[in-house]
Amino acid sequence: MKLELDHLVLTVRDLDATVTFYTQVLGMSHEVFGSGRHALKFGWQKINLHPASAPLTPHAANPCSGSADLCFLSSTPLKDVIQELQFHGVEIEAGPVDRTGAQGPIRSVYFRDPDGNLLEVSNSI
Repeated sequence: MKLELDHLVLTVRDLDATVTFYTQVLGMSHEVFGSGRHALKFGWQKINLHPASAPLTPHAANPCSGSADLCFLSSTPLKDVIQELQFHGVEIEAGPVDRTGAQGPIRSVYFRDPDGNLLEVSNSI
């Protein structure tokens, strides 16, 4: 079996705050699809958003906001990523630090979204 990631789901407390953060800070696009469902698109992937107050079915066994830990690769130099985060008042928790990604060495900066999910933006090194 050969697999690729199509999308993942985040359970969120405040849909508007989440959409604003991911579109304005991280440059993703917002998409409404189906019967009023919401997603954030970037590259060939997307993040579907489920409201914590009424998770869509089917869903994870224990859907809750703030439980994700996501890493995004970027071709934007980390110094520019850091400047953008600071411009938006986003607190950097760690980094830049060297890590190992799926394809090899990466350099990363860590911060949180409005739900407290840990986000990592990385450059390949």
